[in-house]
Amino acid sequence: MLDQAPSIGRSALDACDAALQWLVGSSRGSTYAVSRWIFLRALGLIFLIAFVSLWVQVKGLIGSQGILPVQDLLRSAQAQLGPERYRLLPTLLWVNASDTALTVVCALGTAAALALVADLAPTVMLVVLWALYLSLTVVGRDFLSFQWDVLLLETALLALFVAPRHLLPDRASGAVSALGLVLLWWLLFRLSFASGLVKLTWGDPTWRHLTALDYHFWTQPLPTWTAWFMQQLPAWLKRVSVLATFVLEIGFPLLIFGPRPLRLVACVGIVLMQLGIFATGNYNFFNLLTIALALLLIDDQLWARVLPDALLRGSAPGSGDAWRASGVVAISFGVVLLVTSTLRFVQTLAPGPPSGGPPGVVLGWLEPLRSINGYGLFRVMTTVRREIVLEGSDDAVTWRPYELKYKPGDVSRRPGFVEPHQPRLDWQMWFAALSEYEATPWFQGLLVRLLQGSPAVLRLLAGNPFPDHPPRYVRALLYDYRFTTPAERRATGAWWSRTLLGAYSPVVSLRP
Repeated sequence: MLDQAPSIGRSALDACDAALQWLVGSSRGSTYAVSRWIFLRALGLIFLIAFVSLWVQVKGLIGSQGILPVQDLLRSAQAQLGPERYRLLPTLLWVNASDTALTVVCALGTAAALALVADLAPTVMLVVLWALYLSLTVVGRDFLSFQWDVLLLETALLALFVAPRHLLPDRASGAVSALGLVLLWWLLFRLSFASGLVKLTWGDPTWRHLTALDYHFWTQPLPTWTAWFMQQLPAWLKRVSVLATFVLEIGFPLLIFGPRPLRLVACVGIVLMQLGIFATGNYNFFNLLTIALALLLIDDQLWARVLPDALLRGSAPGSGDAWRASGVVAISFGVVLLVTSTLRFVQTLAPGPPSGGPPGVVLGWLEPLRSINGYGLFRVMTTVRREIVLEGSDDAVTWRPYELKYKPGDVSRRPGFVEPHQPRLDWQMWFAALSEYEATPWFQGLLVRLLQGSPAVLRLLAGNPFPDHPPRYVRALLYDYRFTTPAERRATGAWWSRTLLGAYSPVVSLRP
């Protein structure tokens, strides 16, 4: 009887293997060696963008003289959480949380990303990248709380299932794991489908009445100059575009697990959707990461038709399925990820508090790892644009404005493209304007750093109106912004029109 156990285990693995191979089309001749090679290079480049983008901001955001110092967070956690802090805040910065340590983490992440691009030890590099980026997101709080940050973590974790295990570059590195493909396709489906469906299930009237694009182009966090022109489109065309959004986000993802021709159609639809967003808004590396996931829907047969032979040479798939080398461990881990991500997906689609019971307990335990997530962008469309303008003064009479690098401020400054870089302070200023001053603790920290003249924080701004000394007073005013009409722009040259609403914060000073 005991001798039958290994046989039963192998039979179960064989059956699972056959089902996965059928689902991805491997049993019908589809291979994905080229797709894997392209995906991992793209993922390495996206990690490179993420780490370099953060590197140039990290001291001003969470450094010792930054807006939300990481040292304060870890000291507070140590005092309040005890040993539990390591589970709830899984970060390597427990070892050292100095400004130098933040720089080292960004530098190591940059080096690991370059190594992944160069195909050096891809499995090892993915683990390193995941651990380093998780360490930063844990302590980054508001400034690293975006959906694309956790999407990058989840993608890196799932990419381990398809990554080859060689140490030195080797294009012919064996067959692509069907289990890994299914998990990554499932991630792409959840991301795209949920982003479409929540627009309907969360009850926002602008999506249901097809008027969301009447507001989106000028209320999004960092508009581009192309968004100004898109705003001028006829109302009927913007309503048609909303319908197209639903089709691309809800309909096309349903084709992901269909036959090969339907998968290719899904890829085209998802990529077109992301290119449209990329062309009219600054969403850093999010669009690139979604496109990288979508490219995994293309098999080698199609790549052979569009790519030169020199790029394809050496990418012939090997035999076997890589995940089976780890047998029960790999399939068990994959099943856990599939089940828990499904629970999270269902939770995302249903408005209201998180579900309790065993599923809620499991998701709660996994939450600190930020690697099994729910997605759904633009559940509710913002219909007004509030902008916070920071000002400083020496006498509380004459005020000079601080200009942010990429946010609307000067109404005559043309909105620009900054992607794939994410100016995280500019982004958070958009969210702060939607909330109250008292409910935005990090904003109060920003005002203190301006009064102190923190060089790290001032480097996050477009300029310093007080180059010789910090101001004695700072305040924040709240404006209502909107795009100008074509007639207004012809008359004034301005891209924006603004109206003062009042004070966002009180006048603040470090002195009595």
